[in-house]
Amino acid sequence: MGKKKSESIQTLHPLPGKTNKNIALDKYIFIRDHLLSILSGSEMTHTTLMEELYLRVKEEFEGGVQWYGETLKLDLEARQIIERTSSKPEKYKLKTKE
Repeated sequence: MGKKKSESIQTLHPLPGKTNKNIALDKYIFIRDHLLSILSGSEMTHTTLMEELYLRVKEEFEGGVQWYGETLKLDLEARQIIERTSSKPEKYKLKTKE
């Protein structure tokens, strides 16, 4: 019996025409939940967000934290779950329901 292939999810990209990645669903959920948890309390710059993500998951995550973090950040933007502020420097925050 072969090893069961884990489910995957096609991520989205906020820019039209950009192709996105097929990634393992368990990794997607793990990183997504951490990103949303980090942003639930505050707005953060890209650098701060990625550093915080790395600190939280580096011990238990197998794979490139920065790569997955970036891929998921773009996916969450495309799904309109998080958004960039218009301030300089740009910050990320949870999108508020209108």
